[in-house]
Amino acid sequence: MSSSSTKLAEGQRWVFAATFVNYAMSHWTRKAYTNVKVQMQGAGLSPYALAAMDSCFMFTYAGGSFITGPLGDRFSPTAIVGIGLAGSSLCLAMMVVGVSTPICTMGGAATAWFAGTQFIHGFMQATGGPVNTAIMGNWFPKEGRGLTFGLWTCHQYVGDIVAAFAGAWILSSGMNWRMAILIPLVLNGLWSIVNFTSVPNRPEDAGIETAESRANAAKALEAGTKAGELPPPISFGDAVRIPNVMGYAIAFGFFKLINYAMFFQLPIILSANFDSSTANLISACYSIGMMPGGIVCGFVSDLYGGRRACVCATMMAILVPLLVVFAYHMDELPIVWTLTLLCFMGCLVGGPNNIITSAVAADLADDPSIKGNNRALGTVTGIINGSGSVTAAFGQMAVPILFEHGKAAGVGYRYVWLFLVFCTITGSALLGPKIVKEIQGEGVAEAKAPLKAKKAESYGTIAK
Repeated sequence: MSSSSTKLAEGQRWVFAATFVNYAMSHWTRKAYTNVKVQMQGAGLSPYALAAMDSCFMFTYAGGSFITGPLGDRFSPTAIVGIGLAGSSLCLAMMVVGVSTPICTMGGAATAWFAGTQFIHGFMQATGGPVNTAIMGNWFPKEGRGLTFGLWTCHQYVGDIVAAFAGAWILSSGMNWRMAILIPLVLNGLWSIVNFTSVPNRPEDAGIETAESRANAAKALEAGTKAGELPPPISFGDAVRIPNVMGYAIAFGFFKLINYAMFFQLPIILSANFDSSTANLISACYSIGMMPGGIVCGFVSDLYGGRRACVCATMMAILVPLLVVFAYHMDELPIVWTLTLLCFMGCLVGGPNNIITSAVAADLADDPSIKGNNRALGTVTGIINGSGSVTAAFGQMAVPILFEHGKAAGVGYRYVWLFLVFCTITGSALLGPKIVKEIQGEGVAEAKAPLKAKKAESYGTIAK
């Protein structure tokens, strides 16, 4: 292996690890306060204020993705991520101040303080998805991308699992419950410094020559422009017009709604039969199951020539009967079956959610219509993630309404589960046009194993 290839392989391993931790830290800080909602209420915060916090976070997270994605294409992506991480720590600090002072007992002022904090926090967290994906897209080639991104997207579930177990440990250890917020606050702030100082945006920034950089240099020479000069970033309008971007964006909204419903509601649903600490641990099974989902979806879609829409729809089709089982038999399921089904459901939901915002977004940003402009991935990912979050945020509003109707009818959460069945079928149907094209062989490669020797020789791998 040449010196350049060796340096690229080393750079890929570091970027993979660094961006993995970026996203894991984002999810830990995002999840931290949800594990201590009961304690926050005990400190004087009203349920209305907690609900306002969730709503403000979801809407600014959704809107922020449309902004931070293009920012990542126009400025240093690692600097944008570092600002987002540091901002998240600041927001958690404001939260700790609120629950440690009379602010949390001041009614409307308390709601304004905490909802305002989450309003800012949602925007800071929105840097995570689009911009980290853009950094990864700069470092990893298209061939075998599904498996690489599938492994990488375990980051968010590692963060969720760490948050759940850390929260449960702190609550059961006798430590002050505020430590469940303070510990990720400090670690997250320290890690933001790593992004500012040690993570290169692209191989060229680390002095590494790749096949892509050589091709760009040749094009620059032919055009008479300065070698190494980056093309102008793609506009928002051009990104929307890329084929299949909006189809995936809206479909992802329904898939993300399923994930958000499980993310926010599962601990509450389980608390009907378990104590708060146990409910958090059981709900972590869903996150554990989501981790291999992206790997399976990415590997299989690589194996079948990048037919990612077909694989996503297949996984969601398998999910439907499991949701129906929970709708009608959740209270009767033995604990072992509950744990097993939650893990399996996590895998089925995690596959499409992970791949659409990573490998699919990167594939779309490579569309021939934008003529190889690699400053498009942040914008494309922002559109998909933002559109999905908006759909999920509005859909979340239906969950308490459906629960109240179910409670009045004596069926508990049944209507919520059936609503998730509707979301699963609708999201899969929206992928229909892309599925037809993939079946016909349009825009896909020949079926093959995703990791070839050629890739190892030309680009290096993260596994070495």
